[in-house]
Amino acid sequence: MEEQKIDFAKIEKKWQDKWEKAKIAESIRDEKKKKFFMIFAYPGISGYQHVGHMRGFSYTDIITRFKRMSGFNVLFPTGTHASGNQAIAFAKKVQNKNEDWINYLMANGCSKEKLKELVTPEKIVEYFNKVYQEESWSKFGFLYDKNRFTCTIYPDYNKFIQWQFEKLKQANLLVQKPYFATACPVHGPLAVDASETDISKGGNAEKQEFTLLKFKYGKKYLLAATLRPETIFGQTNLWVNPEVALVEIKVGKENWIVSREAFGKLKYQKDGIELIGDFKENLLGKYATAPGIEKEIVILPSRFVDANVGTGIVTCVPSDAPYDYIALKELQENEKDLKKYGLNSKLVKAIEVIPIIETKKYGQNAGVTVVEKNSIKNQDDPKLVELTQEVYKEGFHSGILLKNCGSYAGMKVIEAKDKMKKELIDSGKADIMHDLSEEVICRCGERVIIKRIDDQWFIKYSDKDLTEKSKEHAKTMVISPKQYKDNIAGVLDWFQDRACARLGSWLGTRLPFDEKWIIEPISDSTLYPIYYLVSNYYNSGKIKLEEMTEEFFDYVFLGKGKARNKIWEEIRKDVLYWYPLDVNLGGKEHQTVHFPVFIMNHIGILPKQMWPKGIFVNYWVVGKGSKISKSKGGAQPVPEAIKQYGVDAMRLYYSHIAGPEFDVIWDEKVVFDYRRNLERIYSLIMEASEKKENKISELDIKLEIELNKEIKLVTSAIDSFDLRTAANSAFFMLSAKLRKYLQDGGANKAFIQKFLNSWVKLMSPFCPHIAEELWEKLGNKELISTAEWPKYEEIKEKKSKEDVTVKIIANTKPVIEKVSSIQKINKIYLYVMPFEINQIDKKKIEKELGYAIEIFAVNDPNKKDPENKAKKAIPGKPGVYLE
Repeated sequence: MEEQKIDFAKIEKKWQDKWEKAKIAESIRDEKKKKFFMIFAYPGISGYQHVGHMRGFSYTDIITRFKRMSGFNVLFPTGTHASGNQAIAFAKKVQNKNEDWINYLMANGCSKEKLKELVTPEKIVEYFNKVYQEESWSKFGFLYDKNRFTCTIYPDYNKFIQWQFEKLKQANLLVQKPYFATACPVHGPLAVDASETDISKGGNAEKQEFTLLKFKYGKKYLLAATLRPETIFGQTNLWVNPEVALVEIKVGKENWIVSREAFGKLKYQKDGIELIGDFKENLLGKYATAPGIEKEIVILPSRFVDANVGTGIVTCVPSDAPYDYIALKELQENEKDLKKYGLNSKLVKAIEVIPIIETKKYGQNAGVTVVEKNSIKNQDDPKLVELTQEVYKEGFHSGILLKNCGSYAGMKVIEAKDKMKKELIDSGKADIMHDLSEEVICRCGERVIIKRIDDQWFIKYSDKDLTEKSKEHAKTMVISPKQYKDNIAGVLDWFQDRACARLGSWLGTRLPFDEKWIIEPISDSTLYPIYYLVSNYYNSGKIKLEEMTEEFFDYVFLGKGKARNKIWEEIRKDVLYWYPLDVNLGGKEHQTVHFPVFIMNHIGILPKQMWPKGIFVNYWVVGKGSKISKSKGGAQPVPEAIKQYGVDAMRLYYSHIAGPEFDVIWDEKVVFDYRRNLERIYSLIMEASEKKENKISELDIKLEIELNKEIKLVTSAIDSFDLRTAANSAFFMLSAKLRKYLQDGGANKAFIQKFLNSWVKLMSPFCPHIAEELWEKLGNKELISTAEWPKYEEIKEKKSKEDVTVKIIANTKPVIEKVSSIQKINKIYLYVMPFEINQIDKKKIEKELGYAIEIFAVNDPNKKDPENKAKKAIPGKPGVYLE
């Protein structure tokens, strides 16, 4: 079989134009049909979409195509999430003529004329909204309803979000309180989470609360930040890095010594803080009084001290801190450094580890144990990071304080930590500082800090009633993968109050009752699926912006009040028909960011019958060990990928390479292999369609049984979001079975035509362009995208009788033909199994054989069988007596 080369680009455009002309993606309420409403999480304006984005998007189109063919009235709308600072940052790059950004835009098709326009955030959003729809989603063959497109900075969407927040306020689910917020020094507060909506780096960073220990140094204080105030009884010395610049600052009535970087953070967290100047005094070999133990300890040098972490000064507890122990050991053994820094060698070498905590796993001196057990030789060993985390975790959960820990002796660390911290703060010997666990960079390029805000608005996700209702409803939802369904109750329990608005320069919706605040990007993307039931009316001009009042939304969404006009009534009917949402699809980063608040906002605002029914989590397409993104490199834009591989090859790759619950590594060679597989399948179907025989054979029956099995499997798999199993069956199992049929001599034209029609339907949701092309070549006139999905049950019931009949014909006809060429036959007697007697189409057999027949069960006592031919009968192959 010679493989046919396919002009993928030509086929893609041909069928996309036909789908557009037929308007099959437009969704209109039809009370006579079951509905299916699915979305993918609308993407942020983060630059050109790339091959990583299209995996989950493709899943949505595959599932909605399947549902459409299965008889459902489908709604698949899209929009974009432009809230936040992404578009602002992009516009500034154009204004500043950022070379990398300009080259990136132009390399992806942005003309010089268009580039001149992209100097405002609004123009950036307008440009990418068009690019996403025309260059990504439409060219990928998505049948989404373009009439409903919306964007989070459109004025009508703003009206909807303002209504949502009025409802939250009325439900007592909004509160104001002091807050230490992650913030950009330029743009103000932002979200730091795995979605990286506002940031270009550091999505996994955690906010940490450090205890600032005050070490008395003359009339000043050296400030050391620690996450473990319970370890103060094991302090042996202070660490400073000679390369780190320190400054003196005034905080209230006290003068503190910290790194310049720490001052940069503290000034956002404390009132009345003042920079006095650089602190140039040599601290090495000097002494400071340790708080809590009131003991003088020496100040020593260490290179692991980082100006950007904590205060740039570290207290040393070698018993329970691996870094401290190896740094102290290194210094004690390094005569050169001791001499270089003018330190008393004898004194430094005399410093001993002070055991203070006993753990189940490590006993006493956990820091010493892990260093020696893992053969750590110096403080540059990368294993120290993980070992430190392990020691801290074990100490917190199983640690007991020893007798030398004063009034805390015998107390569990988990209980002593906060008590000791409070005692130190209350006595003026410590303070608080907030910091991030790793570097975080805003989309604008600034380093993110933590800033105190006294009147921050929160959504009260800690509300017990809301949490319990959400957990109970989640049990009823279809959630994939299973591990997320199993874990979601814990996620909802864990989810606490979320800062929902920001001060500063952002795109988004202003709080209707406090307009200095702009609603942040996660909080304006929780209830939005329901807005797709209004956006088409606004886009078509059927409702005006001034109509979109609280009264309007209360009526169409909640059924409160009365309709002002017929359009309001139509929207209300649409809401009752289409809602609740059947499936919300999003990437794995949404498991702890978007999906919990998606559920909780629906439950907090809407009536029970409108609570969502399903969540589908898709994992990432990764490149070289990390998520593919423009900022991390390796992000091949969609138009370029389409030209290189073809849309259907990519859609099949996404579906088949792994289950949705696994990350996949983008591999060009593998994608090309899927392209070649499609060419082989295309060639196989064209070869099979050219068969001319009309002879029925047992091969037909066997293949139809196999087809029936695969129809059942594919249908069940797509319904349960197991797209890999469905794709494997639809493309690779059936192609292998058809090849075997042809190799074994199968050539029944009528049967092959029916088989191919069913097979191409099974392929259609995954590879719609090639499926449409093959469907047309097989002689079909209508679009396969609107054809009826093959039904396993109907085929099985209809075929049970026909299967036995065809087998009997196939096994009897050669005997009849052979005997009739030698002698005349008047009548034929057939002897079949008792269970076959009622499954035989006698008229069809007589027509096919050309003779009158009598059929008996082998155990029929009244049968005519003069030569005892019944004893030769087996299932599907009758005994034959010729008269």
